[in-house]
Amino acid sequence: MESYAAALEMPENDSVKWRRWGTWGVCAVWVCGAGCSPSTETTQAADAPRYAAVDTARLLAAGEDEQAGQWLSHGRTYEEQRYSPLDEITTQNVERLGLAWFADYDTNLQQQATPLYIDGVLYVSTAWSKVYAFDARTGKTLWQYDPKVPGEWAVNVCCGLSNRGVAAYDGKLYLGTLDGRLVAIDARTGQEVWSVLTVDRSERYSITGAPRVVQGRVLIGNSGAEFGVRGYLSAYDAQTGELDWRFYTVPGNPADGFENDTMRRAAATWTGEWWTLGGGGTVWDSFVYDPVTDLLFIGVGNGSPWNARYRSPEGGDNLFLSSIVAVKPDTGEYVWHYQTTPWETWDYTATQPIVIADLEIDGSRRRVLMQAPKNGFFYVLDAATGKVLRADAYTEVNWADGVDLDTGRPRIRAQARYQAGKPFNALPGPQGAHAWHPMAYSPRTGLVYIPVQRAWFPFVEDEDFQPQPVGYNLGVHLGAPLTYYRDHPDEPRDFVGYLKAWDPVAGREVWRGEENQGPTGGALATAGGLVFQGGGSSQEFRAYDARTGEKLWSMHAQTGVLAGPISYELDGRQYVAVSVGGNQAGGYYAPNYSRLLVFTLDGKAQLPPTKTFVPRPLDPPPATASPEVVAAGRAKYSQYCAACHGENGQTRGAMFPDLTRTPLLHSQERFDQVVLKGALSARGMASFAQVLEPADTQAIRAFIVARANDMKQASAPGASGAPQQAHR
Repeated sequence: MESYAAALEMPENDSVKWRRWGTWGVCAVWVCGAGCSPSTETTQAADAPRYAAVDTARLLAAGEDEQAGQWLSHGRTYEEQRYSPLDEITTQNVERLGLAWFADYDTNLQQQATPLYIDGVLYVSTAWSKVYAFDARTGKTLWQYDPKVPGEWAVNVCCGLSNRGVAAYDGKLYLGTLDGRLVAIDARTGQEVWSVLTVDRSERYSITGAPRVVQGRVLIGNSGAEFGVRGYLSAYDAQTGELDWRFYTVPGNPADGFENDTMRRAAATWTGEWWTLGGGGTVWDSFVYDPVTDLLFIGVGNGSPWNARYRSPEGGDNLFLSSIVAVKPDTGEYVWHYQTTPWETWDYTATQPIVIADLEIDGSRRRVLMQAPKNGFFYVLDAATGKVLRADAYTEVNWADGVDLDTGRPRIRAQARYQAGKPFNALPGPQGAHAWHPMAYSPRTGLVYIPVQRAWFPFVEDEDFQPQPVGYNLGVHLGAPLTYYRDHPDEPRDFVGYLKAWDPVAGREVWRGEENQGPTGGALATAGGLVFQGGGSSQEFRAYDARTGEKLWSMHAQTGVLAGPISYELDGRQYVAVSVGGNQAGGYYAPNYSRLLVFTLDGKAQLPPTKTFVPRPLDPPPATASPEVVAAGRAKYSQYCAACHGENGQTRGAMFPDLTRTPLLHSQERFDQVVLKGALSARGMASFAQVLEPADTQAIRAFIVARANDMKQASAPGASGAPQQAHR
């Protein structure tokens, strides 16, 4: 761990000197030893609980003036607007913003968590479901919790080993782990209080989302729709960990009987034997409680498999896939639903952040919920009834011609429902027009700030699809971009992100920020007229004028900035904090600099200089395999490897190794030690011996070797059409 406090215990060297001249003096850090309290009389009463002193009344009052300096829950208040009423940092003085302190994490993986700030302490989760508690003045680590997730469980996790945050209640923090546990942690000591398994370990579930606490219950969902599971949201007693209720999002096997009439009605919208494939509908990110209507809104994910022709061959809406479902928070009883994408077949989840607000719409004040899901349309729904009030494309889409407000249904283009021999280059692709990255709403401007993505993907049906016990069960070819764009070189294929200010009442764009490659970061709006947002792979942390979009301030974070920022107040000063890490140009092997960064006006701290990084050379063995073997390897690679290691063996970002550069290519024996025998299972690379034979791994290695040689030849000096960023 590195922070100002840690630096004081190290020999005086250049690394220490970079840290010790932070905004907070050396004496303040020195006095606060391992057992000191991060709270003082200026931040809370002396007789109050010192750590995570959060109860239902305080959560309900999170939007009141007394709690303005706190960040008690995932979106600050139950409405999850991610709006801070603090206004010390403004459009007029933000150029004075500087680093107050930073603290390093013990991982080089992508960071997605929103921190909590409660009475002088910052709590943040990191990759591999770890949790830190920091003194919010100094950055001193108070404790670290490691749930010790088995490395081999990573094979059951889609899209990275991240965690998006914790919940706080009655002196405890609540964490969902990658291997499906819900854990209660003592907020004072970091010790585990209780742990419950929320999933069937014989199925391929995981948890990456942040829990919420409502009426003394801890709510937690799960992931795994890509692997063939059935989704649900669970409510556990916050004190004991006992299961209170569970709401399934898709129906199970009719022969087993349905849990309730809601599941019986949902089953009428499915065909075939969907339950044998899981059905999907996991609740992996967004579920939001509205105290005004006393309803809990659940964002539901994609189908399992993606390709609807396999899971429900005769059509049907497939409820409650890609839906927002309202239930009663005390019982989980169904109230209403709105489906954004009937018979979903493109991974167009509705799990994206949900924001609740009061808006003037069509001449009347309405309590509404707003969402910008993956499918590219921005929805405004009446919170009490689910009636759709607005549905406008917030970015370019080509799968539908709009939404019929009378029926609430999208006008889907026939060609978008790809089938054998008829691929469809979709916009947005499964990356979504908006993914998990938090959006913000400012009641001062009336605008929503959306991290938008423009990401294409060619959907090519897998005509030979068969469910597999390991690897993805999608019914489409994940490796399709490799061959589709080779055969269609003029088709669009970019993947960029940017921040967009959106008027939810008028249904129009007001301004947009600059573009960066890949996804862009989460947003925070403040009463100072600012929007803070990370620039993803640009490694910028930015502040925009909330009304005009003018970029007023930025800093280079030395790493990707994707997570949602927060703002808090301590000792009369406003701070902005953000967890950073991921999307390094050098990929998995590059230094990642994953950290918590904390800023304030006139902050004087400096990040240490970056380390010199020399990427591994592109030095594959000669490509000697026959075209038939390479083709077979491409098919297996697409099914089992592409999701983590990239469409051609070359990973973008820092989550998984670039296989075109691995030394394992020089030895089939060493390659098989990892792929078949699990030599690196503790680091997340499980054995695939359950689904792959030695002949399969020989073909996969042959494919990667062929790709690496093609890339090396194309990047050679003087080569025609050399890819300029192939091995940066």
